Amino acid sequence: MPSSVYALNHSAAPSELQQGLADIQSDRRECFSSSGTKLNFVKNSDGARKLDVRRENDAITIRYGTKTDAFRALGRLMGAPDAKAQTFSETCRFDLFGVMIDVSRNGVLRVDAAKSLLRRFALMGLNMCLLYSEDTYEVPGEPFFGYLRGRYTEDELREIDTYAGALGIEMFPCIQALAHLEQILQWPPYHDYKDVNGVLLAEEDRTIALLDKMITAASKPFRSKRIHVGMDEAHGIGTGRYKERHGEKPPFEILNGHLKRVRDICRAKGLKPMIWSDMYFRLGSKSHDYYDKEWSIPESVVKDIPKDVELVYWDYYHCDQAFYEEWIERHRKLGSEPLMAGGVWTWNRLWPSLPYTITTTNACMKACKAKGLKQVFATMWGDDGMETDVTMALAGVQYFAEHGYADSIDEKLLSDNYRGTCGGEYQDFVEACKMDAVPGVAKPEESSNNIHKVLLWQDPLLAIADPQFEISPRAHYAELTKKLSAAASKPGNELIGFAAVLTRVLELKVDLRRDLAAAYRGGDKKKLAAIQSGDLKALRAEVEKLWKLHRQRWMAVYKPFGWEVIENRYGGLRARLETLSERLDAFVTGTLPKMEEFEADLVRALPQNLDGLPNLNHSRLKTASEIK
Repeated sequence: MPSSVYALNHSAAPSELQQGLADIQSDRRECFSSSGTKLNFVKNSDGARKLDVRRENDAITIRYGTKTDAFRALGRLMGAPDAKAQTFSETCRFDLFGVMIDVSRNGVLRVDAAKSLLRRFALMGLNMCLLYSEDTYEVPGEPFFGYLRGRYTEDELREIDTYAGALGIEMFPCIQALAHLEQILQWPPYHDYKDVNGVLLAEEDRTIALLDKMITAASKPFRSKRIHVGMDEAHGIGTGRYKERHGEKPPFEILNGHLKRVRDICRAKGLKPMIWSDMYFRLGSKSHDYYDKEWSIPESVVKDIPKDVELVYWDYYHCDQAFYEEWIERHRKLGSEPLMAGGVWTWNRLWPSLPYTITTTNACMKACKAKGLKQVFATMWGDDGMETDVTMALAGVQYFAEHGYADSIDEKLLSDNYRGTCGGEYQDFVEACKMDAVPGVAKPEESSNNIHKVLLWQDPLLAIADPQFEISPRAHYAELTKKLSAAASKPGNELIGFAAVLTRVLELKVDLRRDLAAAYRGGDKKKLAAIQSGDLKALRAEVEKLWKLHRQRWMAVYKPFGWEVIENRYGGLRARLETLSERLDAFVTGTLPKMEEFEADLVRALPQNLDGLPNLNHSRLKTASEIK
């Protein structure tokens, strides 16, 4: 049961809040009762953006400036542990304060799941949400946009936008107008639009005509006049088909020229565009590094950057506040006030990296406040197939949200507020992240490693990453599984059940190849048979359980398209475990003379320092071959 229960007559609240309050009340019935403390909502007459909550006797009055303030106040109250915590005041440090969710890397949020997330964002006090869509939106006359990938229809996006508006959340298109268009450029009708892989061919009328259609379709469902047109990581721009048709030209000129034409399309439609800023920094770096301190951009290029296009500085890697402050100032030298995009680490993993999210977010948000930025958001990417259900990462979003309403984080208030907005225990979700904090990782809070994914997907016979682990993590995973299994039984912690099954799989799998190879080389067939009937049999059952639980979560949160990629990974793992079992049986019974896989010596192919272990994707883990 929640700490506090309230009597909420949403029909008596100001009209602008009624729909949002009704939906929150319906969603979180455990927090509301006719016998609870009465809530009254009063809008500030001066229009100031702030919230003030006062408990007087048996009633609580919430005075607010915007819808966002009202819902943030309610979120805090829903997690308030006692009457003392029901009196407070807050002012958000930012004008635009939100989150971006990747819906382009297989996981396209169901409409009902998007609404559920929006309710939680509102209770956290966020006032913006973007759905990052490379091709997963409907473009009339272009059937390959989001083809078999769960694209949103215009009506679906309008429905989500309308719902967000009732909660005080602004939505606007977040698309790509230059690079990251591999999904659409793979199809034969679009081959002539391609410069190099994933990058559109600039300075072509047919490219501009296509972009006009894309921007029209992407912006039509939304009420906001903002639009994010991407244009990041356009590696190799001007070096492919562009060079064949137009000759060699400085990349800065191609980039600025293309941006101006995209800006003109937006301007004609009354839209205000923004782009990711990295290409200006990469093209000014000899190493093409976004964060190169030796960066230099010619003054002529700076003058040529359209000043009515906002630049978004994305950075989710640095743990030092001073670094963010320096790069904010470097952005300002380009002639405009940047937006900041931090990150909640959901990408290339099955469970979010909350400790690293906390470290980088803390540094980033302190820098933003110190430098007076007014527009910030947190990204939730889905690289390598969106294996993480984004609802598992809401603790990271809550941490980000708390930074918007205070100079520093109050850990007790953070936990209470997460319990109010999401119904779970914040610290338990952080505890689950220890699946990446195995022995040998010295500073998990400063590491983005995805060790749990490495150990899950690496081939059970070939185990390419085994040499990296000098100390076995098996005991670590056994203890963590016990803790997570207990935590999963708490109200609101149901998602931790997935983490508990995952760590149980890791416990059984982490030493499997090592133990089998040792028994094989020692000629111990009895030991091999014991492993086969013990750990290997149990592992196959737990992998089956994990696959089905993961499928259940996917279908609850995402459209079914894209799941086939993840399911093929489970299918491959299950098949390889079956092959391993059959080959062991054949060897133990004498029908197979030797197991060549166990005669192969493994060598360390990756950095020894586990803190610096790179984020490995599935294709690297399943085989040592370049034939995927």
